[in-house]
Amino acid sequence: MSTDVTGVFVRLKLSLLRNGLRQSAGRRAAYAASAVVVLLFGALQLLGLVMLRGNAHAESVVVLLVAVLALGWAVMPLFAAGGDETLDPTRLVMLPLRPAPLMRALLAASLVGIGPLFTLCLLAGSVIALAHGPAAWAVAVPAAVLALLVCVAAARAVATANIRLLTSRRGRDLAVLSGLVVAVGAQVVNFGAQRLGSSGLSQLDPATEVLRWVPPASAIGAVRSAGEGSYGAAVLQLALSAAALAGLLAWWSHHLTRLMTSPDGSTLQAVADAAEGGRTSAGLARVLPAGRTGTVMERSLRYAWRDPKTKAAWVTSLAVGLIVPLFNAVQGTGSIYFACFAAGMLGIQMYNQFGQDTSAFWMVAMTISSRRDAYAELRARALALLLVTLPYATLVTVLTTALLGDWAKLPAVLGLSLALLGAMLATGAWASARFPYSIPQEGRKNVAPGQTGLAWMSIFGGMAAAALLCAPVIAVTIWLNVTPGGDGWTWLLLPGGALYGAAVTSLGLRLAAPRTAERLPEILAAVSKG
Repeated sequence: MSTDVTGVFVRLKLSLLRNGLRQSAGRRAAYAASAVVVLLFGALQLLGLVMLRGNAHAESVVVLLVAVLALGWAVMPLFAAGGDETLDPTRLVMLPLRPAPLMRALLAASLVGIGPLFTLCLLAGSVIALAHGPAAWAVAVPAAVLALLVCVAAARAVATANIRLLTSRRGRDLAVLSGLVVAVGAQVVNFGAQRLGSSGLSQLDPATEVLRWVPPASAIGAVRSAGEGSYGAAVLQLALSAAALAGLLAWWSHHLTRLMTSPDGSTLQAVADAAEGGRTSAGLARVLPAGRTGTVMERSLRYAWRDPKTKAAWVTSLAVGLIVPLFNAVQGTGSIYFACFAAGMLGIQMYNQFGQDTSAFWMVAMTISSRRDAYAELRARALALLLVTLPYATLVTVLTTALLGDWAKLPAVLGLSLALLGAMLATGAWASARFPYSIPQEGRKNVAPGQTGLAWMSIFGGMAAAALLCAPVIAVTIWLNVTPGGDGWTWLLLPGGALYGAAVTSLGLRLAAPRTAERLPEILAAVSKG
């Protein structure tokens, strides 16, 4: 008696969803809230696309939307494979299944969920916006189904081809880039929306002429071609999407067969990673100071490079610190002082310095027997952060100045950035000693349960204090800009801001050192809860 493999996998997917929701009431509430938001947004998108029906530029909007949607499906597994066990076919390696029925079952299971439903809403709205006439409606249904299958097959093929990488440490590190992708994508969407608002939808027409022949957008473009009587073009566009689907299925089958029959070489890769890490460490140690300072700096930099949570924070800060000033400068709506955002975002990394050590902080605590030791520890951590922040903040400031063409204000902005950075290092050192909290190593939360209030006080209280510490430099900057003839003296803000930032940092470290030395047991208990 044959077994309906597809039905089994669909029921398995439903069981995984159901059992996951049974774990806690909070998870059920979060899933329900996200489902409501996604479905409501999908319904609004469907309504908006339907309202585009009859618009001269409807095809431009729809084709571009489908192309972006397909791109999202293709890159999604690179960031979500570790959090979705259904994308990992190696869990099925012991089952006696052939590739063809296994692929059909996995493809059907992939159509279960909020994501496919949201995609179907967008595709339905897209074909409704373009369908005019019986021929267009006859093409609309197969076009929407074909586009959906291409999206899902692309996600499955990418996940299968990269699953060895995505389930390794490097793969978990790759998920760090999701913050960068979201930040860049949000700014690109914002920039594009502003350009469209000022120039109109006609700006999309050149891109549409190309994308309407690129699968799976070509399947949606076939609806418009059929409605205009271009039946040959419609058939060709559908054939392109069908060929893309066949190619994705063949690629998926190849990697799935190799994955289910070849040995796992992850241990060899781990050895190579360890050797590479050793070489990097040796090279880094040669350029750092000797003694405790260099050792602590190297440890901090290794955390930033290897620890997923620490790397996520660094990548997000680097990305947002660059994107905000540059995108505002490109749009012509920003100020040169937005360049200070880079120093502010990286200065946040000084907060909760001991949280990244987790329970291993006891080894650090064993090396601190006096206030002098605590000062040396905090100073080295600040120097490690400055090693990246100083050149990065300078680069962002220069790039922002170049885009705006306001070179006369470069010294003032750079001096203000250095003063702000010094104030954040000072308050960050004190907050690390006074409000430490644990960063869980598992899951996506960056704060252990029950310590959210500590995190808020540490970060936002410290940022407010840093702004107050920076008030003298800010006041001088404003005074020189509003005083007649003061523009000629703004260059003094560069050395002045640098000296002020260095003085504030030194004072903050010296005030935080006694607090750190006195509260070692409390800090260890706080950072060990995750």
